[in-house]
Amino acid sequence: MSDITVFGAGAFGTALAISLARDGRSVSLVARDAGHAKEMAKTGENSARLPGHRFPELLTPTADTSNPAPTCLMAVPAQSLAGYLDQIAPDLADSSIVACCKGIDLTTGLGPTAIIGKSCPDAIAAILSGPSFAVDIAAGLPTALTLATTNGSDAARLQAMLSTSNLRLYTSTDVVGTELGGALKNVIAIAAGVTVGAGLGESARAALMTRGYAEMKRFAQSYGADPSTLSGLSGLGDLVLTCTSQKSRNYSFGLALGAGETTDTSKTVEGIATAKIVSNIGKNRCIDMPVTNVVAALVEDKLTVSQAVEMLLSRPLRKE
Repeated sequence: MSDITVFGAGAFGTALAISLARDGRSVSLVARDAGHAKEMAKTGENSARLPGHRFPELLTPTADTSNPAPTCLMAVPAQSLAGYLDQIAPDLADSSIVACCKGIDLTTGLGPTAIIGKSCPDAIAAILSGPSFAVDIAAGLPTALTLATTNGSDAARLQAMLSTSNLRLYTSTDVVGTELGGALKNVIAIAAGVTVGAGLGESARAALMTRGYAEMKRFAQSYGADPSTLSGLSGLGDLVLTCTSQKSRNYSFGLALGAGETTDTSKTVEGIATAKIVSNIGKNRCIDMPVTNVVAALVEDKLTVSQAVEMLLSRPLRKE
């Protein structure tokens, strides 16, 4: 049995598996498609999702979901997590399951750890979030992430298991804040991309990020999150990264949207679904979410970019 099983052979899951295996853990990387797993085993890399990064000897690609390791990472899209867990839940009863996705389920409004708890009530549920691009992790470049679970001793144990020479993990028991920081920043990243893509400039992007960050904190605090969590790696840290780099799928999607170009639908853009569900929740709970509301309207083709800009700039003047 492997030390760690990574479910989801996309770019991020593959990068995590590479980092962990390079650091001496035996890792099973589970692809959802048997053909994909076979190709990775043959070539020694994930040429479809993360080309050019060779697998360490301790990394084994597979499509077999049975007999997972005691520690499992779920690196599948947030909107696919519930359905995927329902398929494999019987094998995960006593596992520690760490969600490595950033979003809120569009159907249920649940975050990743709540989805894990619903499908696998006997498992230990945790969330891993923070500023992290797959290509950087796979290349061995350093970053720091937040690992959150409700029990401090579980967090410490998982921290020791999952930290590597290039992944520095900080623990937290604020699961809600960690989840929402990672989810909400994707929405703001789309808005930041739209701002630059529409030619509004760097100053406008900085202003948008700042107001978007305030919006993130308002929403998270309404769910009982600690505001300091949103100032950490899974909030502000991830926000800065994804609003300033074209490596971010959400930012790149926003760039194309703002410029009136065709958007790439082949890659997962978590912020699209998150914008829709968070906008609805915000309206129902009377939370002021102007940036999120505009992004939701844009992705649903209810607004043009010029109309969205006008809406944000014409809001009533008030104190910061």
